[in-house]
Amino acid sequence: MENLKIILASGSRDRAKSFERAQLDFEIIISDFSEEEFKGKELSPIELSIKLAKMKVLDVKKKMEFKGIDAIIIAADTLVEFKGNIIGKPMDENHALEILKKLNNNTHKLISAIAVTRTFNDKIISDYDITSVSFLDLSIDEIKLYIKTGEWKERAGAYSIRNKASLFIDKIEGSPSNVIGIPMHKLFLILKNEFNYNLLGQKI
Repeated sequence: MENLKIILASGSRDRAKSFERAQLDFEIIISDFSEEEFKGKELSPIELSIKLAKMKVLDVKKKMEFKGIDAIIIAADTLVEFKGNIIGKPMDENHALEILKKLNNNTHKLISAIAVTRTFNDKIISDYDITSVSFLDLSIDEIKLYIKTGEWKERAGAYSIRNKASLFIDKIEGSPSNVIGIPMHKLFLILKNEFNYNLLGQKI
């Protein structure tokens, strides 16, 4: 198996941690792609998530082409869908409070799309996963205490299952790694079946 460089096209702390836990040797190169122009378009949560992941992976691919570096490039995008509405990352503490009040004592869907390509290859493969997450019933004061942790920053749905939010997540139906921001089992299959690259054979 080729010893190709793996590029994670994401600044997400949670996705990087997922790669580290899987003992992958990777480098982070953050995409400069702006998501704003797509957020007003009439796309389903799944369509939007896949589109954003593809745009991010293409942006970083151009950077690698410019550098002349052959690499596997992986991008992801995560959205929360609740009652037909898309919930992204909170803008500030008040926005985080508004989001968490909606999700409180309810079940929402967490959608994570991935897009994978190789520097000098036209192939782009994308997939997605959906996980249902149910919250316990918290008081407003408890929600405010959680917000003070700062975990809501840069996270879709204003929470992180890896940390303090694990205390009030009642039930998860689906892939645990998807909730953290990237469905690792989907990534494993895409790399193995489409790029002949087996992550189990990669040594850190």
